[in-house]
Amino acid sequence: MKKIYLISIFLLIVLCAFAQQQIPLNEKRHLDSLHSVLRSNSPDSTKAKANFQLVEYWKFKDTVKSKIYLLHGKQLAEKYPFCKALSFFYEGQYYFNWNTVKAAAAFKKAAEALSAFQTPKAYDRRAAAWFNYALMNKDAKGYAFVTRIILEKALPNAEKGGNKVTLAHFYTQLSTLLMNNYQFTKAALYNQRAIELLHDEDPHSINLLFAYLSGVSISCYDGKLEKALPLLQKAKALLVPYPGSVNYPLYYYNEALYYSTANAFDLALASAEKGKSLAKRYNQRQLYQQFVFREYDVYLQQKAYAKARAILMGIIREGTLMATNNDRAMIYAELAKVSKNLNDYEAAYTWMNKYQVLTDSIHQDQTQLKINELETKYRTAQNQQKIAALQAQNKQAALRARNEHLYNGLLGIGCLALLITLALVVLNAKSNRKLSVQKEINYRQQLRDMEQKQQLKVTQAMLDGEEHERERVARDLHDGLGGMLAGVKIGLSGWSNTNAETAGDKDLHRIIGQLDNSVSELRRIARNLLPETLLKFGLETALKDLCEFYMRDGLHIDFQPLSSMKNIPLNIQLNIYRIVQELISNAIKHARATTIMLQCSQNNNVFFITFEDDGCGFDTAILENKKGMGLDNLKNRIAFLKGRFEIQSVVKEGTTVNIEITTDVTS
Repeated sequence: MKKIYLISIFLLIVLCAFAQQQIPLNEKRHLDSLHSVLRSNSPDSTKAKANFQLVEYWKFKDTVKSKIYLLHGKQLAEKYPFCKALSFFYEGQYYFNWNTVKAAAAFKKAAEALSAFQTPKAYDRRAAAWFNYALMNKDAKGYAFVTRIILEKALPNAEKGGNKVTLAHFYTQLSTLLMNNYQFTKAALYNQRAIELLHDEDPHSINLLFAYLSGVSISCYDGKLEKALPLLQKAKALLVPYPGSVNYPLYYYNEALYYSTANAFDLALASAEKGKSLAKRYNQRQLYQQFVFREYDVYLQQKAYAKARAILMGIIREGTLMATNNDRAMIYAELAKVSKNLNDYEAAYTWMNKYQVLTDSIHQDQTQLKINELETKYRTAQNQQKIAALQAQNKQAALRARNEHLYNGLLGIGCLALLITLALVVLNAKSNRKLSVQKEINYRQQLRDMEQKQQLKVTQAMLDGEEHERERVARDLHDGLGGMLAGVKIGLSGWSNTNAETAGDKDLHRIIGQLDNSVSELRRIARNLLPETLLKFGLETALKDLCEFYMRDGLHIDFQPLSSMKNIPLNIQLNIYRIVQELISNAIKHARATTIMLQCSQNNNVFFITFEDDGCGFDTAILENKKGMGLDNLKNRIAFLKGRFEIQSVVKEGTTVNIEITTDVTS
């Protein structure tokens, strides 16, 4: 009986330890790294996870800090579905040590929320959520429930997650449950599997520490101390570099177990005292009381019955180890035995009565359970008879229904054939209607295309005629009137130079100056009509010359050719030249601009023009109804070149024109 209770006590310790914290042995580095994440510019999802891990770190040491980090983590996780699901898991961790009802509800909610995600991390956390949920219900539903949840929920999810460390973690837990059922060989086998996995995957982890300590307990309760000592030494070697680890109390519990099993009682009491001190520091109330019970076991073996009974009375007053009827019954049985050894038969009788009442209650509950099972079986038998009668009736009904279905099926097939025929007729009519409508649409589209082509031909003819007329007039002016005016100027200048008496005549010089201006104006008109630089040197030089020609005091034109202008047909170059000429003319005449920026570039067969001025600007809404030769010519040329343009203008801020032209238009 005593051995049963001691194993149950240890099972409670180990399962709680596995669930309580998955914190690396190097706690300081772990804590520093989490705070570093919170101070960094990491995404909110990363910071939320760091807050959640701090909830787990502080839940035993400082519940106020744990609650603060939980609230911060939930706030950051709000926009991230996976992190929001994780928040329920860590809410359960916060409640773990002091409110099992809320903790169980939070862990179950976490398991359900995480089922929406099929990632290794989600499976890992879901396995942990189910295991912790089972632990929160161990007092109400027993260790059989915990075992079932591990086998049906935790282990399958851990296997789906593919994390060998997590799988080893649950192997260790399963070995502890098997030990509780005295299946020491199977328990040792599963625990050894966990140790082998962790040696390969995570040789310096807290999971390996737990596996070593679980192996110590299995070996001690199985009476194989020669196997327990090496495992205990390996566990200590893992903890030595981290003197402040929260896992030292669990180590000291196993050390005390080993020494008491080896009858080294003084060493066992020393280990228990060390463990009690640390458990109290880390607020591990359950573990603290289990150290107290370990001291009771040592005193009992030393036959120090008075000390042993005093410890049991303290356990009753404190209440932590009195949570279930089974626990209380075992404590009462131990008190009856110790009182008897102290020759206090009255107390022994009293405690034995209490023990008997509790065991009767437990047996009554078990009897009630058996009665319920028998009643269920009886109702099941009655239901089977009713089911058989109903099945016979159903066969007859099925036969009638089959005949009706056959008749209805034939009728339905006929109706369906009629409906299909009608549907085909309707579909054919709709198809013919759609075909007629489509033909009408195609015909109208052909008319629009023909009109557009005719309009382009007219536009091309107008532009070609305009250019031919410009060329003729320009040559007539340049070769005819220009030559005559130049001759008159040369004659007057020569006559003035040969007659000394007229050299100082101001009127004569004024007339010669007017002739100069007339010749310049004539050349300007001829240049506008026929840009010779375009014909001789190409589009880029012609545009540069055009900008320089228009520049004067109070007007600066910045021409920016952003790429070379190659393989552009001459008629397209001429149209581009006229477009730029019209833009500059409008900016000077209407916008009163002082600065103009012209950018030109070419990308394969597309030519881009960007024109900006700092003039007075205008409201672009007036363009919808306003007609003008300049704007109409601009639109016609751009339409002919299959281009498009947009005008952006703000009053008193200037105007921007963007033009995109196709350079492979057939002439």
